[in-house]
Amino acid sequence: MPQTITPFLMFQGQCKGALALYTRVFPDAHVVGLEQYDNGTVRGATLHLTPTLTLRVTDSPVQHAFTFTPSVSLFVDCTDEPEFEALYAGLSDGGGVLMPPADYGFSARFAWVNDRYGVSWQLNVPHPETT
Repeated sequence: MPQTITPFLMFQGQCKGALALYTRVFPDAHVVGLEQYDNGTVRGATLHLTPTLTLRVTDSPVQHAFTFTPSVSLFVDCTDEPEFEALYAGLSDGGGVLMPPADYGFSARFAWVNDRYGVSWQLNVPHPETT
């Protein structure tokens, strides 16, 4: 049987909020198998972010001295400017902008943001000649 590799996001009490954000800004996103601890935090769930990307998510029951880092990010190739703008607005709201929307030469439009939960996203509209 081939190996399965699935990105895993560990939150600290904010998993439900992150799931609500992601299912709001990504039209095809949906959550399956949500299990909760007695305190209502997420023990585990599967997030189908797009038809081709699945993430596993949890709230750690243990507090850690670390969180997410931008050196690992989710790279989103958008189909057009309106999709880019909608994702940028939703994911940057309450978060931080590492690179504001612009044409940096390597794409038609690019932005790098950390959402309000600390997950890093690179949003990209490829140059037409590269698609």
